[in-house]
Amino acid sequence: MTHFPGMDTAWRAGAIDRRAGLRRMRVLATGLLLLMLVAFAACWRFEAAYPWLAYPRAFAEAGMVGACADWFAVVALFRHPLGLPIPHTAILPRNKQRIADTLGAFFARNFVNSAEIEARLDKVDVAGFVAVWLRNAENAQLLAQWSRGLLPSALDLVGSSRLRDVGGDLIKKGIDSIAAAPLAGRVLAVLVAHGQHDAAYDFGLETAIDFLDGNRETIRRKAAEKSAGWLPGWVDARLADAFVDGLRETLVVARAGDHPWRAEFRTFLDNWIGRLAGDPDLYEQCERIKSEVLDAKMVDDYLAWLTAETEATLRSEFDDAVLADALQRIMGSIADWLDSTDSARDGINRSARKLVTNAVVPRRGDIGTYVSDVVGRWDSETLVERLELQVGRDLQFIRINGTLVGGAVGLILFTIVRVIG
Repeated sequence: MTHFPGMDTAWRAGAIDRRAGLRRMRVLATGLLLLMLVAFAACWRFEAAYPWLAYPRAFAEAGMVGACADWFAVVALFRHPLGLPIPHTAILPRNKQRIADTLGAFFARNFVNSAEIEARLDKVDVAGFVAVWLRNAENAQLLAQWSRGLLPSALDLVGSSRLRDVGGDLIKKGIDSIAAAPLAGRVLAVLVAHGQHDAAYDFGLETAIDFLDGNRETIRRKAAEKSAGWLPGWVDARLADAFVDGLRETLVVARAGDHPWRAEFRTFLDNWIGRLAGDPDLYEQCERIKSEVLDAKMVDDYLAWLTAETEATLRSEFDDAVLADALQRIMGSIADWLDSTDSARDGINRSARKLVTNAVVPRRGDIGTYVSDVVGRWDSETLVERLELQVGRDLQFIRINGTLVGGAVGLILFTIVRVIG
């Protein structure tokens, strides 16, 4: 078998099948020609004894002429018939470059155009294909292995001081772009809606009670320092204890679920939620505090520490299994999102169609030139072999039809002449 440049295994296997089919059709067409020859000889031999054999003889004679003419036409496309340099034969090898140019222009004009590409892409669900691909655990494993190979280089790049500074600036700019007061108001509203304000209220009371219990002696000493000098020390101590005990008892009672302080605390928080959402003075004050915090060296130090810790963790703990598991969960979430969000699927499919159309159609001339160049680089033998394998089997039907149609036309003409004569 002829070896073609760039021919892969699949093409080679298909070429074997096509060559076998071409050989069968050649045998059939040639066999039909031989059958006409045998029939003509037999009819000619016995026509004197059986005059009616003139009709099948006419059919066979015309069939041979048609078969030979169509054989010549088919062979002349690819090579010189019988090796004779007859003019206007071996048409494909002699016009190889023109055929290449014509084929490239035909391909670019009829296949690489907006109408054909968009009609085809309309039937392609790119988002669905992506979702199926993302759900395949083997793809997550392959992606993890690929990422693992790039991880050291990526970490070296991220760990550079310049890129780390750029990353820190991006983080700070991202935080700075978010208004602090409305965000705090929304967070506080969510906490209140989920009852977390009660937990905060109870935590504050317990903290105050623990403070009083743990600092009783300090309160006594401070009370003695501030009291009148003529009072005995034991009186100062009794007064301080009474104050602490009264305050502690008040805080303990305030822990009750229906205590007024609890409702007042909820009202206080609701008032702050409203102010954080709409008070311009409070808005400006929160923005000023946020800017001061972001400009502090402590934030830069923390971001640098966070980057270093993340890098160290990735270098020491991440392996293919961990990375593959994380990627599989992420990819599965994205696939679920694609399946459940029609707008996302439509957007991805539209973007894919637009991307392919904009990338291919404006370069249709280059694609046609590429096809022309590839065909033009083939030698004559390769061109003939490939085209003959593609269409040669069907061309043999021309020979078969030429034999049968030629025989039928010859028979009709012979019959007309006999009738007229």
